[in-house]
Amino acid sequence: MESEEILINHTAHETRVALVSQGVVQELHIERAAARGIVSNIYLGKVARVLPGMQSAFIDIGLERAAFLHVGDLWQSRAQEFSQTLPIEKTIFEGQPILVQVLKDPLGTKGARLTTQISIAGRLLVYLPQDPHIGVSQRIEDEVERAALRERLAAVIPHDEKGGFIIRTLAEAAGSAELESDLMYLRKCWLEIVAGSHRSDIPALLYQGLSLSERVVRDLSAESTEAIVVDSDAELARLRAFAATYSPEAVALLRGYRGELPLFDVHGVEAEIERALSRRVELKSGGYLVIDQTEALTTVDVNTGGFVGERNFDDTVFKTNLEAAHAIARQLRLRNLGGIIVIDFIDMVSDEHRESVLAESRRALARDRTRSNVAGFTSLGLVEMTRKRTRESLSHILCEPCPTCDGKRELKTARTICYEILREIRREATQFNPREFRILASQAVIDLFLEEEAQPLAELGDAIGKTVSLYVETGYNVQQYDIILS
Repeated sequence: MESEEILINHTAHETRVALVSQGVVQELHIERAAARGIVSNIYLGKVARVLPGMQSAFIDIGLERAAFLHVGDLWQSRAQEFSQTLPIEKTIFEGQPILVQVLKDPLGTKGARLTTQISIAGRLLVYLPQDPHIGVSQRIEDEVERAALRERLAAVIPHDEKGGFIIRTLAEAAGSAELESDLMYLRKCWLEIVAGSHRSDIPALLYQGLSLSERVVRDLSAESTEAIVVDSDAELARLRAFAATYSPEAVALLRGYRGELPLFDVHGVEAEIERALSRRVELKSGGYLVIDQTEALTTVDVNTGGFVGERNFDDTVFKTNLEAAHAIARQLRLRNLGGIIVIDFIDMVSDEHRESVLAESRRALARDRTRSNVAGFTSLGLVEMTRKRTRESLSHILCEPCPTCDGKRELKTARTICYEILREIRREATQFNPREFRILASQAVIDLFLEEEAQPLAELGDAIGKTVSLYVETGYNVQQYDIILS
């Protein structure tokens, strides 16, 4: 089993995680504070108003706008499910404390959408504290496997458990010890929520979905993980406290980073991010891939490029396709590409070569935590496969459609450029000692620094002890900037 290292670059506005295996970046995860929603958060709220005509209610959960609860989202016991649902005015009343979970984020003038059917997601299980039954994800289709998973989970459920569980797709390959560990974590979360509901003022946030760093400690750390390196002392302390409670086996893996150069620079992650945003991926042999992501699917085109091989053309094609199979599997993880994927390998005459390339693709994809399925070659010689969508792709997080070319290409967002500039100044400050740093950038980037990103900029100036001034260059597009040392 190949060893892995997890790198966490944390600031107040952004957390970035890189999973590195044998010195090569395999996965990238990014979470920004400005884009983090409240879905799955659990609140102790108060019924502000009941609307019998709409069979709905407004709930005060401490946000700017009251949240919305429909009668269909009120929890009811299994016995009640087979009888007529009570009207909402017969179920809740104004001023009543109520435990709710967010289903949808606030949007425009609409408040958040709520439910009283509480569920807490773990890595392998979803806990249903009000509903005592065991369910299995519909994506697990094999009936024998479904029954085996139910039996395996039932064997580790404590006798005093009153709630139920849904077994997630990732649990297919999990052992009893892993299921029990996830189960105990979820029960502990629920007990803390209940305890908080008894001692908190109303309204109150009782449970918040885990941050990216916490999910990494809980979900990504495995037997092959050598270390989890964190470049923020405050975040390291928080993760150690979290791991001590919920993932004790990860405590020994957590380490701080205090090098002079940025953590991601030392391990080549910044350069890897840039390459992962490019259409073209170079292969060591001289061949290359062209990756295009569309709304409907992702296409990957394999080309020989400058690779001429040692013996004949068929041998050249076969070797290029074998190398491409591994490169494609890595790029799918790195870019987090999901849905339908069509691969155009270089045409092969030999059926044996075609089968070998398919087998190599499946072996490379087997290392991926995200479920995928390779269907094989079509009549047109294309390989069709699917990969489960788990989150936004890397390009959708870091880039936006270019307004100039009507979305045919992509540009980094102004916020992404702001963070690049902050990192560049911090990098330059460790090597030079100017009196002032001058930022020349587009109007959009400067506006963001003057408004939403003013605090990170000010914090950077305090940290390096230098003045940072801003200047608009009207001829620059959003990705263009210069940093002048004076």
